[in-house]
Amino acid sequence: MSVGQGSTGVHAPPAGAQSAAGITYTTVDESYFEARRLKRHARVWSLWALGVGAVISGHYSGWNLGLTNGFGAMFFATIIIAVMYLGLTFSLAEMSPALPHTGGAYSFARTSMGPWAGYITGIAENIEFVLTPAVIVFFISSYLSAIFETAPAFQPVYWVLCYALFVGLNIIGVELSFKVTVGVTLAALAVLAFFYVSVLLSGQFAFSRWALNLGPDGAELPNGNGPFLPMGVGSILASLPFAVWLFLAIEQLPLAAEESHDPQNDMPKGIIAGILTLIASAFLVLFLNTGIAPGAAGLGKSGEPLLDGFRTLFGTDIAKILAAVAVIGLIASFHTIIFAFGRQIYSLSRAGYFPSFLSVTHGQRKTPHVALIAGAALGLLVMLIIWFAQGAEAGATVIGGTLLNMAVAGAMLAYFMQGMSYIVLKRKFPGLHRPYKSPFGIAGAVTCMVIAAVTLYFQLTDSVFQTAVIGVAIYYAVMMAYFLIIGRHKLILSPEEEFALTKGQAEYKTH
Repeated sequence: MSVGQGSTGVHAPPAGAQSAAGITYTTVDESYFEARRLKRHARVWSLWALGVGAVISGHYSGWNLGLTNGFGAMFFATIIIAVMYLGLTFSLAEMSPALPHTGGAYSFARTSMGPWAGYITGIAENIEFVLTPAVIVFFISSYLSAIFETAPAFQPVYWVLCYALFVGLNIIGVELSFKVTVGVTLAALAVLAFFYVSVLLSGQFAFSRWALNLGPDGAELPNGNGPFLPMGVGSILASLPFAVWLFLAIEQLPLAAEESHDPQNDMPKGIIAGILTLIASAFLVLFLNTGIAPGAAGLGKSGEPLLDGFRTLFGTDIAKILAAVAVIGLIASFHTIIFAFGRQIYSLSRAGYFPSFLSVTHGQRKTPHVALIAGAALGLLVMLIIWFAQGAEAGATVIGGTLLNMAVAGAMLAYFMQGMSYIVLKRKFPGLHRPYKSPFGIAGAVTCMVIAAVTLYFQLTDSVFQTAVIGVAIYYAVMMAYFLIIGRHKLILSPEEEFALTKGQAEYKTH
């Protein structure tokens, strides 16, 4: 089934919309949307896999860098960030079936607060979804280099091959894309489950000995049994950005609304099941991975914490096999976030915020192939510029650290705006049909906004993260200049725009 906007005829904005907030709409006919159709395929199982798969690589690596502040700091940071994501995901579970458009976060902000707020939110999410797979493919190439014993200079070849393969899978068709998503997500979870069971059955788990083996001076304690918060209460803030990696990108689910058979019923179930799965896995990996050698002191500096755990359990002789297994989790997230940036670019382009040619879909397969290729090219270009400008070693540091923290900063901005969208929608559209209502209500959205703001503030004030936040600011300046000069004069009455301009009265029709 293909999905389009409207029925037949010309699509023009309602009277008075042209001058609102300095915005100008371009009138288009049905052929515009005919060239931009999607197919419905996803159900609850696929949506659950899309959300979990996007995040799961963060349970393989990245989160552990927060252990440099001690286990207690990472533990409390994970609780705080889990609360933020509960507030976010339950708000999304209410908003996404009420506004079942591909635009997701942009759509919620556009309807509640206008086109400028929608664009600001869309750019924040664009930063997150374009840069995150770039960092993930860097980690994939690192693992592949170890497996095949290739020189560091060969890594860009792995990047190009991985992007080509998984963008290709996403272009071939939504059915194949979701089948791959379900398969790799289940495989990634199976690897984690095997690790958790292995730790519990090994007899090597010793929480006080390993998880508490970091002293107040940052040095390793040979016998463990150190303080729960060796760096003090303030260190919890320093671990917040790393705890985000355990959940980052679950919010992409609403982007699949127009490819879901029944978004009103399936979207809330998929989002809630996804976040509960991730919370359970996050605390298991935090306790079980840190509770065996090399413990918090070793894992805080590790690029492959899950592999370090496997080596402790089974020895180093099977390191290559374990590295190949670990790639599964990275592939799951890489593949699913490629899906996300394709739909995110597609939705903003279809509405005219980005150049409209980016939203053209494949004539036969009905996938946003232009948006997928453009997002991949942008992410790959950023990586190659850094790699060749700074050299392999320095480039690796920037790609592995700064770019991912740029993604986190973009995510925090998007979360703040989505929490605000929820609150405004509640007040401005009390009669809007909401198939699901968040049990946390406005309190959940406010909690999400506060934690996101605190995390972003810490990134801005801490020298470790400042480069990333400055990078986000530069990207924003460029994109806002584009919208001010060009984009705001070329908006189109897409489903998201029509819904907003008619205050939720426009029906979204399927063909």
